[in-house]
Amino acid sequence: MIHAPDRPSAMGHDGLTGDPASIVLIVDDVPDNVAPLHDALDAAGYTVLVALDGEAAIRRAQQALPDVVLLDAVMPGLDGFEVARRLKADPATAHIPIIFMTGLTETEHLVAALEAGGVDYVTKPIKPREVMARMGVHLRNARHVRQGAVERSQARNALDAFGYATITVRARDGRLMWQTPLARDLLLRYCGTEAPVTPQPVLDWLDRLLPTLMAPPDTGQPLREPPRLTLDQGPRRLTFRLHQRVGDEESEELPGEPGDWLIVMQETSDAAVLESLAQAFGLTAREAEVLYWVVKGKINRDIGDILGSSPATVKKHLERIHAKLGVETRTAAAAMAINRVPLLG
Repeated sequence: MIHAPDRPSAMGHDGLTGDPASIVLIVDDVPDNVAPLHDALDAAGYTVLVALDGEAAIRRAQQALPDVVLLDAVMPGLDGFEVARRLKADPATAHIPIIFMTGLTETEHLVAALEAGGVDYVTKPIKPREVMARMGVHLRNARHVRQGAVERSQARNALDAFGYATITVRARDGRLMWQTPLARDLLLRYCGTEAPVTPQPVLDWLDRLLPTLMAPPDTGQPLREPPRLTLDQGPRRLTFRLHQRVGDEESEELPGEPGDWLIVMQETSDAAVLESLAQAFGLTAREAEVLYWVVKGKINRDIGDILGSSPATVKKHLERIHAKLGVETRTAAAAMAINRVPLLG
């Protein structure tokens, strides 16, 4: 779903002046209640939409994506509480702040309004100036949250251009909350899954890592990168690296909860690694293959079996590799290769 770019602020310095680009949806089943508020908002410069029942409210919200919804709590049929729950369950409308308009002042009704997704409420009879003042606060807050989400999304998507796909997984229930386009393609190809489903190997990997990551840090020990997960698919492989714990402004995580985790993925292949080795050190294709298997910890006899040559031939290739890299041992050659070719990491 592509959202329209942020519109200019609708609030003037007094908080009561609107802008025609800001859209307000009023939902109330009594036209006489709607008219005074509609006229006041219209006079203040807002673009005002009206819905007289719950079903119409949901349709209008999905079509127009208003900046704020003023929602009557008690209506026949689909009441305001259910309308709010459905709007918050739809990713296209979940970001829209909802202010309840209610004649119900009992605590349980007000709590129900907030639990259904409302950010605020005003009591009837409605006072337009009070409504506009409340709207101003929530419009600004919503705009800041959206802008922050856009900036984070742009930063993460930018990694796709460099071959690093990213996803965010909510550890509490294993839900895949966010992914870049490249991540979506890779997960579908390697695991056959699509958001919000997180592949089972990734969930198992997180289950192994999180108890250690959530434990109090040992100040006497250096921080180490958590073990990575690798999924093989023929000559290609997909590597997962746990990058960091993330949280947004709207997050309601409690202390001690595992939270959301940003995971960086990269696809590599033997062909890409061999080409990188050859270019980095000026090696022939066969020398690059020998060095690759040295890095993997293979001895000359094993490398010969893999490449279909004798251990003596492998030894000669390795001598030329040492000369080109300026090292004397296979351990030093492997270390230099890993440092120069990140795909080997």
